Order: sequence, then structure tokens, then C-alpha cells
Amino acid sequence: MRALGPWFHNIDLHGVQTAPDHFLGDYPTAHWKTFEHAIPRDLQGRTVLDVGCNAGFFSLEMKRRGAERVLGIDSDERYLAQARFAGEVLGSGIEFRRMTVYEVGALGERFDLVLFLGVLYHLRHPLLALDLLHEHVVGDLLVFQTMLRGAQEVGPIEPDYPFSEQTVFDRPDFPRLHFIEKKYAGDPTNWWIPNRAGAEAMLRSAGFTITDHPAPEVFVCRRAVLASKDDDPALHVELSPVRLVGRAC
Repeated sequence: MRALGPWFHNIDLHGVQTAPDHFLGDYPTAHWKTFEHAIPRDLQGRTVLDVGCNAGFFSLEMKRRGAERVLGIDSDERYLAQARFAGEVLGSGIEFRRMTVYEVGALGERFDLVLFLGVLYHLRHPLLALDLLHEHVVGDLLVFQTMLRGAQEVGPIEPDYPFSEQTVFDRPDFPRLHFIEKKYAGDPTNWWIPNRAGAEAMLRSAGFTITDHPAPEVFVCRRAVLASKDDDPALHVELSPVRLVGRAC
């Protein structure tokens, strides 16, 4: 176990903790307790995809709730080695695979529940990631968590603004996505951090309906089925399904 460290997930392996001195305390158990009630306790017969699974803590929790199949994916082979080790020790039967969120279309299937926790702010192309999840793998529920910075208030958003309008962009409750050019918290993989309004707006733009906000940085969403009314392939590249709907043909 030590040879696979350091561990970011503190997992109980039959009484042995993988990260007992974690700088965040008992993480992610303490974090999980803030929103576990928002996920069905009985997942029998359901499939789960854990995107950015790290050492597999949340994958293991989904299996404990009876999920028929759990697949964890991550781009970091070190994390995957930890996840496979933990899964073998606990006899979970979970599959872990090296894959980025940008490659989920290759899975060729939708899952009843997709976990996308603590990943968005590590991505250079965060909105693309949400679009790909909606397009390829989310069958019903998406549980989304991201670091948030800035105002927690969410203000009213008009369907359109005139070109002359500038003051709205100074409102702290307007959707924002903060770009990190160098590092944040010593981590060079932190790229984009939204405020709450920005996170909610991105989820809606990608085609998700927010149904619950059980913890400050956690959102439970359902996949909305959006029929496009525009057949111009070029527009599909830069316009989300939400913006395509309702355009004049």
C-alpha cells in the first residue's frame, strides 16, 4: 500500500487507512457525508460511471449501494493502480480503466448514474467535457461537484442583452469562469474555477436540469433530451443543444 502512495483518497482497507494524515482530514469520507443522501441508497440493477475516479472511493461507495456495474476512469495511472489495489482488497469487482473525459464517447454506452466530482477545474476545456458527458454517457443522473470561487448568489439572467450592455458583467452574481494562468493552491492543473452562477449556467448549457443542490459545491442533475432545430453541422460545433433549440431555420 505504501509503495502506491501518496494517496489522495483515505480509504478504509479492513481497518488500515490509506491516507490517515490527509491535510483535509478524513477525506473524502467527510465530504461524502454532506451529499450522500442525495444519491439513491439502493442502486441494484443500475450502472455507474465514475469520471476522474482517483483511488476509487466513490466507485466503492456506489458498489456498496448495490450497483450492478461500476466503471471508474481516470487519466492518471498512479491513481488507477491505487483504485485497483483497493478494489482487490475489498473484493469490489469494479472495473478501472485509463481514459480521459474527452474520450468517453469510445465507451459506446450510457450509464444510469454518472459521477463527475472534482474534475471540472482541472480541465482546459471544461464546457466541452460537460457536452461530451451529455452526448455520450449520461443516461439519467449526473452528480457534479466543482470547486467554486466568487459570489454564491445566483442572479436573474435575461435571454439576451444589447451590445451596448456592459454593467451586467460587473455583477458578482453573473455567471463567471475564472481562468488560472499559472497555479492555484500550488497545483498547475487548476485551470478554470466558476462561481456558483457560472457552474449552474454551464450545466444548463450542456443540457442538464439541476434537481438538487445538497452541498455548497455539489449539484444533482438529470439529462434533458433536447431536439435540435438546426441542421447546419458548423453550428453544432460552437452552439450547445440549448442554443440550437428555437433558432429560426
